[in-house]
Amino acid sequence: MLTATGIAPEAVLPTARRDARLAEEQRRLTPDTADAVRAAGFARHFVPRRWGGHEGTFTDFLAATASVAGACASAAWCAALYAAHGRLASYLPEQGQQDLWGAGPDVRIAASVVPPQGEATPHPGGWHLSGRWAYASGVDHADWILLASWTDGPAGREHRIFAVPRDEVTVLDTWRPLGLRGTGSNTATADHLFVPAHRTFALGELLAPRPGAARCHAVPFPMVAALQFAAPLLGAAESAHTLWVAATAGRERADGRAAARTPAARHLVAESSAKLKAARLLLTDVAQRADGAVVTPEAVAECRRDAAMAAALCAQAVDRLFHAGGASALADGNPLQQKWRDVTAAAAHATLDFDTAAAAYADAAFPDTCPDTDKEANGS
Repeated sequence: MLTATGIAPEAVLPTARRDARLAEEQRRLTPDTADAVRAAGFARHFVPRRWGGHEGTFTDFLAATASVAGACASAAWCAALYAAHGRLASYLPEQGQQDLWGAGPDVRIAASVVPPQGEATPHPGGWHLSGRWAYASGVDHADWILLASWTDGPAGREHRIFAVPRDEVTVLDTWRPLGLRGTGSNTATADHLFVPAHRTFALGELLAPRPGAARCHAVPFPMVAALQFAAPLLGAAESAHTLWVAATAGRERADGRAAARTPAARHLVAESSAKLKAARLLLTDVAQRADGAVVTPEAVAECRRDAAMAAALCAQAVDRLFHAGGASALADGNPLQQKWRDVTAAAAHATLDFDTAAAAYADAAFPDTCPDTDKEANGS
């Protein structure tokens, strides 16, 4: 049941848990899980209130997404992106928002916006789109899809986003990954598809709030972009830890000793739990700052840094747990193996790359540094 202002993850958990294996086999969510995600309020979470949405918080978003990931990381990944894409679509012109949400806010929106792909050519009243757009998570169950291409704008080359009804694109079955198999992150194609001007906006508009916008629409995209991918990763990693602890507590070594009594196991349970706690604290701080902190370049860079570090901590912890899981963890269908694959796949997302986040943070930490200054400081 929907709450007045937030997401109800408990509405997803039974179905997501029941259908997790089937989603992995079919490489897309089951219709029942996709419907449960919608019913739980993910799609409407960041939709403007004037369309019936919640204009919700990032703190609620993080907690709900991580909770669902404990049952099925793919369901959580799609749920997080349906929510996040509703936030992106709120930057459309008013008529474009009417097209999406005029009949209600529970609209599942897929996207393939970074990097820009395909080709957009100007046409009277709008644009023509042609080409292929890869990695559109949840597209099989989407009502709309956001696609991005390079265009020529008044200020030069422009990264432009277009909103298209899902039934106007062709979806190719291209998703065969290591992990997150159930996300159905397939490829969308179009051939001279007309998109009216009121259903498009430039990515640069996401960097500044609109006048009078709700808080969730008043934070720059880079401040929260990594959170949408780190949230399901966190829940999957915490679930992997729970699985490993339970399996280790009930396992005996070949010499008859309890596996949980070995120094290695006792060290690992402490190390991995500490890393996961640190990751949750980092992401909670990112969400809370997005919900209410003063937005500065330093704050944006710190949120990017912290989300990427949280993802790295989760991946490190789960990788160690998986390799300590013994031969049984290698078996097809072992739940720890699935969590390891899902976490590994999620952590590989470019938005969670720590080197990139670190570079952005360094730019904010050393705002006056330039190549010439570096040479002088180094005595070159």
